[in-house]
Amino acid sequence: MRLTRFTDNALRALLYLALAPDDVPTVGVVARKMGMSEDHLLKVVQRLSQLGYVKTIRGRNGGMRLAQPAESIVVGEVIRKTEDNMALVPCFDPTDAICPVAPACGLAPALDEALKAFLTTLDRYTVADLIAKRRELMKLVDMKDPEMAAAS
Repeated sequence: MRLTRFTDNALRALLYLALAPDDVPTVGVVARKMGMSEDHLLKVVQRLSQLGYVKTIRGRNGGMRLAQPAESIVVGEVIRKTEDNMALVPCFDPTDAICPVAPACGLAPALDEALKAFLTTLDRYTVADLIAKRRELMKLVDMKDPEMAAAS
């Protein structure tokens, strides 16, 4: 299964926000640090906000933060809610032309089973799991670790 850029950016934005839950970065900062288009990320953040994953703060000191703990944001659920079309092949899509062998084809149930296994596996992971290598991730996105700053 190949995730869309939209879902990839959604997961990366959630990962970034989980790294520093007390910060309120702007879309511009997250886009720059995570190598994304700011315009595209704006659409992603709007959707994540509608879904209740991100809280946006308006104003001069505005930005965004996670709307719930990273431990409660399930990766499989985010994927289901951000992917427009989970059809693995065109013949699964009811809006596409119907394949003449679809009624007897064994591919559909096999791919359906594979998709369910894929999502079931991702349901075992939360955004908190994605940042297990927190210090390394923070270094890669040039983010200051508040725990390290407090220690010095």
